[in-house]
Amino acid sequence: MHPLQNKHVSRFFCPAPGTPRNLILAFWAVLILCVVVGSLSPGGSPVVAAIGRLHVNDKVMHFFAYLALALLPVLGFQDRRSGFKAGLSMFVLGLLMEFGQHFSPARAVELRDVLANGAGVGCGALLGRPVRACLDVF
Repeated sequence: MHPLQNKHVSRFFCPAPGTPRNLILAFWAVLILCVVVGSLSPGGSPVVAAIGRLHVNDKVMHFFAYLALALLPVLGFQDRRSGFKAGLSMFVLGLLMEFGQHFSPARAVELRDVLANGAGVGCGALLGRPVRACLDVF
């Protein structure tokens, strides 16, 4: 029986153990897919046009996207060390996406994007440790 469940509470209202972690990791996978699609779409595509209509600085978007990409595995992985490594590995994803933009029409590789990605990864991975410690669910 689930620790939060008692005789008077239906199992429907108590998620199975590990469910929050699974949801976090599912969201992480969707976010990776969104970053890959957004990064490798041609410059004139509807995806890039929609991102441009957000009126948010490009470097700020890079920073927060990669912060989330690094934070989520730190929170979602059962093993803390593996989660931290997976979070830090998002910097490699950022490098690969920037390299891939060289082959995407009307896109360019920018060192400042790589730096913003790296800053986001570093902050996300480091922020994940105290956040994880504060959450009761984990």
